[in-house]
Amino acid sequence: MALAHAHASGIGGMRAAGDLVARMQMARGMRIQEAKAYVADKLKIGISDLTDPVIMAEIREDLRLGAITPFPGCAKGIEAKFRIAEVLGIDINCVERFKKKTASNERVRV
Repeated sequence: MALAHAHASGIGGMRAAGDLVARMQMARGMRIQEAKAYVADKLKIGISDLTDPVIMAEIREDLRLGAITPFPGCAKGIEAKFRIAEVLGIDINCVERFKKKTASNERVRV
């Protein structure tokens, strides 16, 4: 975990794409270069753009992936995690738990 955190912080963390790259490293056991290539492909940008906070701010806003200091109307919390899971094609534990809880609540209401 410490290594993934160090790499994520080193490429901008949430300001850029470090959190997304670290997530791929942890979720799929990818090496950093493989994770960067995967995230860049999913975001439809170049690998060098992953570290640019200006480009990534626009990408995060357009794809609703969250930001450190969200402004009104910006995705935050579980909404951002839902979008990250969808865009990267991975399962995020809290998202899956939220879906199960929502599904079970809907069954009870019917």
